[in-house]
Amino acid sequence: MITGVGADLCAVSRMKRAVENDYFVRKIFVAEEIEYAMAQGEPARHFAAAFAAREAFAKATGLGMFGVGLSSVWVRRTDKGPKLMTDGEASKKLKSHGADRCWLSLTHEGDFALAFVVLESAG
Repeated sequence: MITGVGADLCAVSRMKRAVENDYFVRKIFVAEEIEYAMAQGEPARHFAAAFAAREAFAKATGLGMFGVGLSSVWVRRTDKGPKLMTDGEASKKLKSHGADRCWLSLTHEGDFALAFVVLESAG
């Protein structure tokens, strides 16, 4: 059963300016996201998608960004596609929302990156 849905759109141009600030990058993104984005031809595009994933997760849970925390959720790139990861606190909040699984889809086109999150309960 679906327990939550969230989507977010992030402007790549806005993120390009934001990631010029190393403090911002290190405060928001985890090491594996930074390494992945910096290895790509247009890092801001991938930072924007990862940021949008956090926002989409916050919307899907109904907790908002301050209820979840920017560094409590991150994107892991796998051979099967992107996966949304959560730290202990965010995992507890996810379970209290009644969700057992989290699905993530990312895309980018032109100046925009989009993330779509679906929360699912096994019961």
